[in-house]
Amino acid sequence: MEDAVAPRATQRVAVIGAGTMGTGIAIAALDAGCNVSLLEQQAEALQRGGARIREHYAGRVATGKLKAVEAAAREARLQPTLDWALLAEADLVIEAVFEDLAVKQAVFQRIDGIARPGAVLASNTSYLDLDAIAATTSRPHDVLGLHFFSPAQVMRLLEIVRGAHTSPQVLASGLALAKRMKKQPVVTGNAFGFVGNRIYSAYRRQCEFMIEEGALPQQVDAALEAFGFAMGPFAVADLSGLDIAWRMRQAQAGQRDPQARYVTIADQICETGRLGRKTGAGYYAYESRDGKTQRRPDPQVEALILAASAAKGISRRSLGDEEIVRRTLLCMVNEASLLLGEGVAQRASDVDVVLANGYGFPRLQGGPVFWARERGEPALRAGLDELAGLSGPGFVRGDLRHVLNQEG
Repeated sequence: MEDAVAPRATQRVAVIGAGTMGTGIAIAALDAGCNVSLLEQQAEALQRGGARIREHYAGRVATGKLKAVEAAAREARLQPTLDWALLAEADLVIEAVFEDLAVKQAVFQRIDGIARPGAVLASNTSYLDLDAIAATTSRPHDVLGLHFFSPAQVMRLLEIVRGAHTSPQVLASGLALAKRMKKQPVVTGNAFGFVGNRIYSAYRRQCEFMIEEGALPQQVDAALEAFGFAMGPFAVADLSGLDIAWRMRQAQAGQRDPQARYVTIADQICETGRLGRKTGAGYYAYESRDGKTQRRPDPQVEALILAASAAKGISRRSLGDEEIVRRTLLCMVNEASLLLGEGVAQRASDVDVVLANGYGFPRLQGGPVFWARERGEPALRAGLDELAGLSGPGFVRGDLRHVLNQEG
């Protein structure tokens, strides 16, 4: 349907936020031939963002991946600014600020008063309610989600989120931009975490169950990396920063089922000030050697995990690598079934596209849907029976027919 609608022009792009994500989006737009205004509220942040973009292009030239004249032409299309009035010139405004609903709503309310009629208004939110953001504007039909993955100038995946009021033309404009940026677009519905982060949250939660039951972070990571994942979930969490997921859990606390199984280990680690590689410690301890950061298991984390299990009266047991891999894949398949049943994902194959292109799922394994179809329905049903028992209260079982339907 989107292909039949003519997209709006998106030659002039304004990116709000000059952090890592905002500058990455700006680079992706510059590489696509767009004119880009990079907006910040503070001069120092804007200077850092501009320097990051210049360093990116200098590196591309130094490695021979881009000619100096072309790098100069792309930088010339960049306009760093503190002036919000410049938003009035943009065809497309992309918000890339702090992942907090109130902050994003305030930004969109301000955008609404400046952006020209007909401009496409996009949020780079990774899990927040797009409709709640769009509701602060007088034109929710012009709003969509453009969830880029970090680093935005490198990662191919782009989740394009359709809100309740997003017009077909605005959705088509997002798809056209993705094509121009040479991204792999996947259209999703508006639901917590969309497709990728919703499945990844279920995956990470299952891995937390397993360290509470008897595994340790390094064993879980090693088993999944041996299966083919680029990085295990605890190494990824440390790299991303544990405070991101911590804030998300805090924001969700009021909606959480009090009967559902909840692992407090990650919260306890954050409470000690261990927020990942950026603080030198998270699930692992980090040290620099020969200019490289190396991770190592930390006895303090192991002690914390053992104490958390004991506090819940859990008798720890040995988990084999096969169980670790099987449970993580089954939980992904189950979450995919739920997403398809809710209409958040349009087709089953989209799940594999998202996981392989944005979350380090091993391409040689195809994706969780491909894996599920290779196993067949009887084995999957038996696996989900086991998973439901191990996951405890709060586990919601999806309908496997959504995943096993060969049409998608």
